[in-house]
Amino acid sequence: PADDSSFDSHHGRTFAVVHGRRRTTAGRRGNQEGSVYQRRDGRWVAQVTDPSGRHVYRYARTRAEAAAKLTQALGAVADHLPLPSERETVGAFLLNWLETAARPSVRASTFVSYAGIVRLHLVPELGRIRLVRLSPADVQAMMNRKRAAGLSARRVDYLRAVLRRALNEAMRWGLVARNVAVLVRPPKGPTYEVRPLEVDEVRRLLRAVAGDRLEALFTLAVATGMRRGEVLGLRWQDVDLGAGVVHVRHALERFDGTYRLVEPKSSRSRRRITLPAMGVRSLRAHLMRQQEERELAASEWEDWGLVFATPLGRPMDASGVTHALNRHLKSAGLRRQRFHDLRHACASLLLAQGVNPRVVMEVLGHSQVSLTLNTYSHVIPALTADAAERMDAVLGSEPPGVATSNASPG
Repeated sequence: PADDSSFDSHHGRTFAVVHGRRRTTAGRRGNQEGSVYQRRDGRWVAQVTDPSGRHVYRYARTRAEAAAKLTQALGAVADHLPLPSERETVGAFLLNWLETAARPSVRASTFVSYAGIVRLHLVPELGRIRLVRLSPADVQAMMNRKRAAGLSARRVDYLRAVLRRALNEAMRWGLVARNVAVLVRPPKGPTYEVRPLEVDEVRRLLRAVAGDRLEALFTLAVATGMRRGEVLGLRWQDVDLGAGVVHVRHALERFDGTYRLVEPKSSRSRRRITLPAMGVRSLRAHLMRQQEERELAASEWEDWGLVFATPLGRPMDASGVTHALNRHLKSAGLRRQRFHDLRHACASLLLAQGVNPRVVMEVLGHSQVSLTLNTYSHVIPALTADAAERMDAVLGSEPPGVATSNASPG
């Protein structure tokens, strides 16, 4: 509310006029109206009238704090939300958030991860604090304790990320006025250095996998940058070999020992990727090989419609695919890699070839082009050198003044 220096004395209390309205004894204050006043004991009070006509009071030490509480309460009334309770604890809110907001909106495996973070870390550390009183200092102290207890910087930042997501929901529900987790800096620690395979190394890997039943899988991973779950969840109905296109519509997930196809990681992850010729050739050969396996399996074949499946048509184990990758890397004399590093190799090769970062972002399914550039910043020096060479090619490489040095003075 705007600051207003007009005050009235009423029943031994000092009232502040808020939003240009003055409280009087005549008539009831309407819904979505409120006031801030100071009591004789020095405490400040924010008063708001809820839709039922009931007066609700929030107490504060300063006028600014009371005004913030009034704004928060008025916002809840305007949005037809229950007025935030000052007694609700962080723990009670987080447990409610898990069931009402997180469970319906994330994958089952992600929900299990969130629930573990909440119950093992956030509730024991912050659960007794009242939600409206949670401060950046509380979050920072929690993170410091976790680092001191031996958790990695990355793990501690994940705790902060889960809390940040939950508090974003609290803001939407009108329970808090700000997200204190956003105000805390992530912990410093060693970061994973992206060291993708270079051009010659990728060629050596592709030669090593030639003839393997999963040759097309590794070729597709390098050529398109698809995530492991996306590759393993690819169905033949999502592939158009004639047009040379694949559509990323699902990812394969294993949860509680059961495989299922789930939505991709984000809305951006649902994408259309144009295949290079090598990818189309590899998939055609793979389709023929799979048809032979299907005939051999006969009645034992389970038709999931998957492009990459076991010899009986069933979903493939993700860890088994990564083990197979490292066997081929070893046979090619290359260093160990995560499957995700093939995605990094794809992006690095595209950027190094001068492909627009926006296009690379679309191929990878990143949410923002800044994420693409920040992740693959190691490629930028080569790109800037190439940019300088291209500028020379356009403007000429003669040093300044050469063109005019032979001209007569005056």
